[in-house]
Amino acid sequence: MKLLHTMIRVKDVDKSLDFYTKLFGMELAEKRRLEDCWLYFLTDKESGQQIELTYNDETPENGYEISSGFGHFAFGVDSMDEFTKKLNSLGYSYLYEPFDLTGKGSLIAFIKDPDGYEIELIEKVQW
Repeated sequence: MKLLHTMIRVKDVDKSLDFYTKLFGMELAEKRRLEDCWLYFLTDKESGQQIELTYNDETPENGYEISSGFGHFAFGVDSMDEFTKKLNSLGYSYLYEPFDLTGKGSLIAFIKDPDGYEIELIEKVQW
C-alpha cells in the first residue's frame, strides 16, 4: 500500500497552479472534470507524491475555511537560501522566516499557499 495523493479545495485554481508549479516545480499530471468540479493532479517529480487541487463549480466567495484539524504540508528543500531567492522572485513571502529548530543546523520555515494552507519547508543538515 502507498499514499497516492492529498486533496485540497482551492478558490482560484490559476493562482494555486502557479504557486505549486512555479515555486515547487510540481507538474500538472492530469486534469479531470467531474459533475460539479475540476480536479487537478500535481506531481512532485522527485518523490512521485501528488496534491489534488479541487476547484468546485460553487466555490464560496471567500474561499474555504481551513479546519483546526489540518496542520500543514511539508516539503524538503536542498538550500533554504536558494528557495528564499525563488520565493521572493515570485512575489511570495514567509509566514515564519527560516530558523534552526534543533540547534544542529537544520532549518525550517513556513509559508502559506494562495488559499491559506500552511507549508513547512525543511532544509536538513547533511551528516
